[in-house]
Amino acid sequence: MRIAVLSDVHGNAFALRAVLDDIRAASPDLILNLGDTVWGAADPGAAWALQAEFAPPSVRGNTDERVAGLRDGKEDMRTWVRSQVPHSLPAQLAALPVRLDVAGGEVRAAHGSPRSAWEDLMLTESPAGRTRPARFAELRERLDGFTADGGGQVCVVGHTHREMLAVVDSVTVMNVGPVSRQKDGLPLARWALLTRRAGHWTPEFRRTEYDVAGAVAWARAHAPQRVGDLEAAWLTGGREP
Repeated sequence: MRIAVLSDVHGNAFALRAVLDDIRAASPDLILNLGDTVWGAADPGAAWALQAEFAPPSVRGNTDERVAGLRDGKEDMRTWVRSQVPHSLPAQLAALPVRLDVAGGEVRAAHGSPRSAWEDLMLTESPAGRTRPARFAELRERLDGFTADGGGQVCVVGHTHREMLAVVDSVTVMNVGPVSRQKDGLPLARWALLTRRAGHWTPEFRRTEYDVAGAVAWARAHAPQRVGDLEAAWLTGGREP
């Protein structure tokens, strides 16, 4: 069995098209979309149309909760994003689960952690504001009861916009990285492939070039100026400005 996993599209239709082309070439049996679907400024309407047709969200992300009105704040951005997508989308995003188990319970999908779309599964912030990899005890707690049965379990998440991999108590824990809004300085779209052979899952990180210039041009031409300029800087540099 082969499962393609993508996360954090953030309204970037340009990056998503490239990822979907790669996924089609891989011919997976299932596609998981870990959320943060449209909160961005590189044609979120087209990004949603592509997801609705080819990769519907499996779980809701933290910015999906903002679009849905489940969280307050950033009202200007929410208003603009909602103007770009179908009127029914906020309710559709609100109805998504926080986590989903597939492949007979062997694969658990979530956006941040299985407990919350806002919680980092694989990173921990110190009181001083510095971020470090989560310790095994922290991973166990955040996995929320997801344990290995013969070494065949995988938990896949997004949210941090980082590619990360760990194994705790025989559970493979994978952060697949973002389709858009990278944070490592490499403006490449990310996704992941899980392949099951002989009762075990093999995780692979995938990276895909896309039309960054086209995404930047769309954001500057169509989004509010401050939003478009921020998006352009983020997509061009592969880091949050």
